[in-house]
Amino acid sequence: MDFTIITDYWEVSDLLKAVTSLIVGMVLGAERELKDKAAGFRTITLICLGSTLFTLLSYKMGVGASEDATRIASYVVSGIGFLGAGVIFKDGFSINGLTTASIIWIGAAIGMSIGFGQFTIALTFWACSFFIIHFGGFINKRLLTKIAIKNVEILIKKSDYNHREKIEKDLSDFCKGIELRQMDEHNENIILSYECKIYTKRILDFENYLVYNRYIDCFKIK
Repeated sequence: MDFTIITDYWEVSDLLKAVTSLIVGMVLGAERELKDKAAGFRTITLICLGSTLFTLLSYKMGVGASEDATRIASYVVSGIGFLGAGVIFKDGFSINGLTTASIIWIGAAIGMSIGFGQFTIALTFWACSFFIIHFGGFINKRLLTKIAIKNVEILIKKSDYNHREKIEKDLSDFCKGIELRQMDEHNENIILSYECKIYTKRILDFENYLVYNRYIDCFKIK
């Protein structure tokens, strides 16, 4: 075998890129795995490695810094878009999977940066991503969020069912939106399940209304 053909295309820096991409992908993926998300440790790691590999191939086959060097890599962006869309789903007011899709996207971008040898850029954005993933929730909760999404179950007697419309109207005063998700009948009772987008500053008023409303026998907030 002519090993010179291999060494012409293989460089020590390629190994460094592969290892760096592996570590970055593992760290990003571990966070998703710990939160039991659909795209976890293996998925994010492989996405980061795959992006790096495609970029390396594109760069080598395109002969360095020529216009062809980004031809294959440019399609990685489109492919990652399909993967990201696959983990997003809507459930009532809630849209789940957006953070996971964003991590897939940034993981691929960081992998591509590593593939092109831009280690400083890649590690800088990796650190920024790591920061927002772990501290973004705290910042959002303390400084930005003004809406809390809660699932509320209300039990009323059949004889009081005609007050349902009034109860919903009163609850809507504390909420940006309220949606009936399920209604069940049990003996002489009606169980109403709502998904409510409650204004955070009105949560206590919302709870007080549920506690002291004479037509509500019991309730559960999740």
